[in-house]
Amino acid sequence: MSSRLVAETGRALGSRSTNRLRAAGKIPGVLYGRGVTPTPLAVDARELRAALRGDHGINAVLTLDVDGTEHVAMARDIQRHVTRGTVSHVDFLVVDRNVSVSADVPVTLVGESDLGGAAMVDVVVSSLTINAKPESIPAAIEVDQSSLTVGSQVLVKDLQLPEGVTTEVDPDEVVVRVTVADATAELEAIDEEAGVTAEGDAGAEGEPEATPEGGGEGEGA
Repeated sequence: MSSRLVAETGRALGSRSTNRLRAAGKIPGVLYGRGVTPTPLAVDARELRAALRGDHGINAVLTLDVDGTEHVAMARDIQRHVTRGTVSHVDFLVVDRNVSVSADVPVTLVGESDLGGAAMVDVVVSSLTINAKPESIPAAIEVDQSSLTVGSQVLVKDLQLPEGVTTEVDPDEVVVRVTVADATAELEAIDEEAGVTAEGDAGAEGEPEATPEGGGEGEGA
């Protein structure tokens, strides 16, 4: 079941007006899509946050009430405040429940890794662009790390996509890989230590032998 949001239309454009909206707990946005005239609007900030915190996250299917007319829509082009991270503007795309759309879905690791500190599981692709009907978009693409070993990698073609979900991303693109933990740091430390030792040896070889105090040329004269 989709979350329902009531949108306010007729909002004034311009930075001053949008700032006043945000101060009042509203998020400015635009409704657009096939068969719809682009319409500036605003929605309640708390209701929007709640709607986008469900099982499907920012890819949630929403029912947007615009002046009494309901539209099935999805949030797109979500802009956030630079420091606070709060939503400052959002576009709503009108969608058809029976027509596939494109969406970016996060890639997450599941399961327990047995690698310990010997290796690091690196998520190379943090989100994957997929195609699916709006209500079939998964909350995340999961990668089971329990069977991964040092040097192994997971490609796009290795992913277990849910039924009805496809992707046009290169099937040979690396999504997750396992590398030796801190291998670079260890090599740098070894090189640094070798360099210090070499400097110490060179300094010792170049030092003149010490002569006894008072043992100058006049000694024995």
